[in-house]
Amino acid sequence: MIQHGIRFTIKPGVPHEDVEEALDSLRNQGRVIPSVLSFTVGRDIGGDYEWGALFVIEDLAGYAEYMVHPAHLHTDRVGLPHVEKFSSFDITDDADPQIGEKIARIHQRRYDTMPDIRQLVSDLGEYSGSAAPGPHGD
Repeated sequence: MIQHGIRFTIKPGVPHEDVEEALDSLRNQGRVIPSVLSFTVGRDIGGDYEWGALFVIEDLAGYAEYMVHPAHLHTDRVGLPHVEKFSSFDITDDADPQIGEKIARIHQRRYDTMPDIRQLVSDLGEYSGSAAPGPHGD
């Protein structure tokens, strides 16, 4: 099982409608991506971020499906331009000692094959997490 989480803060001055569109898109991806078993989208309490989401995914194959699913890509495209800082993380009970590297490769393949997504992530003011350093190659 992999629990994929994101935490993010919106840039100052972003219209409420744009924030709601991004949050609605996150909820939609939880509903329509077949590999998502359950999800939560809402306020991030007790941290340095405003919003968060958690998606429970069965396995690495499902994780790969999730990362390139059109609903997830739509969320990236409508949401990331409004994000000031972003963090992703993964929690797993998979005993494979290489699981972290495999997850990072899934993210890197996405960046390598989807230049617009790579650019959106590169344009974030602050990015950390399971796929970091991300498309920067740092």
